[in-house]
Amino acid sequence: MAAERKLTCKVIRSDETYKGKQEFTYFAGISAENTGAQGICMHLLTIPPGQRAKTHLHENHETAIYVISGEAEMWYGKNLAEHLVVKAGEYLYIPAGVPHLPYNAAETEPATAVIARTDPNEQESVVLLPELDKLH
Repeated sequence: MAAERKLTCKVIRSDETYKGKQEFTYFAGISAENTGAQGICMHLLTIPPGQRAKTHLHENHETAIYVISGEAEMWYGKNLAEHLVVKAGEYLYIPAGVPHLPYNAAETEPATAVIARTDPNEQESVVLLPELDKLH
């Protein structure tokens, strides 16, 4: 008989970072790996000025983002044909399976956001789309 997993509350300090498949460096937050989360992950991301991710999507998992400071832009959708700008104080929703390419077009100001996904294993559902990277 398998041992039962003890559920408990846990404080996570954002002093550890990791590099995601998307080529951004994230501050480790809540995930299956460090808390046993079963349906969500949440972390902090700062995009340095002039930086961009690799084009990707999250299979079967939604993403919710709240921009704390700065401004980020994103190409998204089929062939990355759509574009948006999200600013400090605004929220962004990305449906599951939507290709996207986030970036910071600013020359001097970083963009910082809290990101939450319905995938508790933060990197597991990330699918890179290198064939779309050259579009922008």
